[in-house]
Amino acid sequence: MTNKYEERLGTERMLPLVFKMALPAVAAQFVNLLYSIVDRIYIGHIPGIGTDALAGVGVTISLVVLISSFSAIVGGGGAPLAAIALGQGNRRRAGKILGNGFTLLILFTLLTSFIAYTFMEPILLFTGASEHTLGYAEDYLSIYLLGTLFVEVSTGLNAFINAQGRPAVAMCSVLIGALLNIILDPIFIFWLDMGVKGAALATVLSQACSAVWVLSFLFSRRASLPLERRYMKLEKSIVLSMLALGVSPFIMASTESLVGFVLNSSLKEFGDIYVSTLTVLQTSMQFASVPLTGFAQGFVPVASYNYGHGDKQRVKECFRIALITMFSFNLVLMLFMICFPAIVASAFTSDARLIETVRWTMPVFLGGMTIFGLQRACQNMFVALGQARISIFIALLRKVILLIPLALILPHFMGGAGVYAAAKGAVLTMTRALAKELIPAGVRVNAVSPGTINTAFHAASSKELLESFVKAIPAGRMGRPEEVADVMYYLASDQSSYLVGEVVQINGGQMML
Repeated sequence: MTNKYEERLGTERMLPLVFKMALPAVAAQFVNLLYSIVDRIYIGHIPGIGTDALAGVGVTISLVVLISSFSAIVGGGGAPLAAIALGQGNRRRAGKILGNGFTLLILFTLLTSFIAYTFMEPILLFTGASEHTLGYAEDYLSIYLLGTLFVEVSTGLNAFINAQGRPAVAMCSVLIGALLNIILDPIFIFWLDMGVKGAALATVLSQACSAVWVLSFLFSRRASLPLERRYMKLEKSIVLSMLALGVSPFIMASTESLVGFVLNSSLKEFGDIYVSTLTVLQTSMQFASVPLTGFAQGFVPVASYNYGHGDKQRVKECFRIALITMFSFNLVLMLFMICFPAIVASAFTSDARLIETVRWTMPVFLGGMTIFGLQRACQNMFVALGQARISIFIALLRKVILLIPLALILPHFMGGAGVYAAAKGAVLTMTRALAKELIPAGVRVNAVSPGTINTAFHAASSKELLESFVKAIPAGRMGRPEEVADVMYYLASDQSSYLVGEVVQINGGQMML
């Protein structure tokens, strides 16, 4: 018998339904981001040691992301399959997917925690820790790993709550933990004088409360798809299908850690200030990407359920809404951070040198990320439809095939800036690959690569520096924001219907990536 919350996935008007499902998930992801952001903000302001402590916690990010990404196999791979099964009316299969997913989470936790504890120091040194920052990294990670199970359960199983059409319940699980973390952080870090260890302990306790909330719902009668013991025994066919689809979200999440390993290792030789800078940059990028993750969590169950139900028109309508919304939101947020990097940096540190380093690196680091919303929408849609192969390709392309090799090569030619430039080069190349993949479905992909544009970002630059910029521009002036906007409007209109896979250079004659 179909639950009323599930039934609305196939009957309600698509636009309000997608936003009804997505907005609580977006809010939850924003709140969830507070776990790490609040930690880093408080740590960055510890008197005397803030910058080094921030760098130390920064090098743990890659390992923490890698460990937590295993939950994406269950949540990102299992939940869409469960939603498809619910759409088909096969509740037994949906229950088996949930039960097997819970067992997998426990096994993943035991394995990853053991390896991380056993090889903690060499891993941290490899990921960019120095003699000044290693102690802070070990202090944070040794306590954080105690709560790995809570992290895996709360993030991995929360997706199954969304699959039941209960986004508000899923949001509460994140909200409870994040608010508790905000309260406990200053108590443990400053009042109890525990420093970095206090930040980690606050996070562990907060995640534990989130996990309890998730499990209490899934084991209760309120769940239309409950977590049942009889389905927790692993079945080969269920596990393999979950792994096949979950590989894509896993790669999407875990390669973030691999990129972090490479970037931190490359930046280490340029000094701890660059490692701290990367911590701020990655956190800023997370702030932009997290809402996309939340929106995906909202629209994927809708698309999966209707795909399982055989309603292709509703699937197409869902994708159109997701594509427009995710691209537009990401573009606006990225442009804000590119134009006002000093404001963003000031939230994390009062170190003038660190703020200045972030000011000139952030536009390079985020310059190519303006189309990231497009990539996430396409990739998550393929996951929603159970199309593992294409989703895996998109996940691998940007980071493993493009970004990591560029991050290893460019620093030898461009110094510290080369590491940040790698992110831009990877996204621009991805434009052409996505265009080739999606044009058969009628989706055009193009990118815009602005040169030196007269925005608030350059207002803080000296007159001499601005004059040197202009001298290097054949057009003899900086570009205007409206000139970039006009090109983007053209690319989004039917007037550019024959333009596919192009990177439009708006640079007054300058050569750019």
